[in-house]
Amino acid sequence: MPKKVELKSPRLFSEEIKKEVVKEIELGNLTVIQAARLYDIKSKQTVYRWIYKYSRTLKKSTRLVMEKDSIDFKLKKLEEKTRELEAALGRKQLELDIYKQMVDLASKDLAIDLKKNFGEQASKK
Repeated sequence: MPKKVELKSPRLFSEEIKKEVVKEIELGNLTVIQAARLYDIKSKQTVYRWIYKYSRTLKKSTRLVMEKDSIDFKLKKLEEKTRELEAALGRKQLELDIYKQMVDLASKDLAIDLKKNFGEQASKK
């Protein structure tokens, strides 16, 4: 018994459908594979041909270069570094305030102005 052979008629897509598919891909709503599945396109190469023909931004000779250190990434790193430095500065300022209070208390207890006499006492010893 001979096998039944069915010939599939070629599917033709209108220009409007092709442009709509390319537009959805450009907007990031669909990937090439998703578009092929959604519109029952047998080859993703067909979708790529549509992109090369109808896309304003995605061209065959255009390469998209992804950088690890993009501007946004660098900006976030700089903001993080600024926060760290501001926190370190705050800690050092508190430490300085404590040292000043210690010198003032020691000056009162010893009845000597340690701020003025600090250099002289160090040289006598």
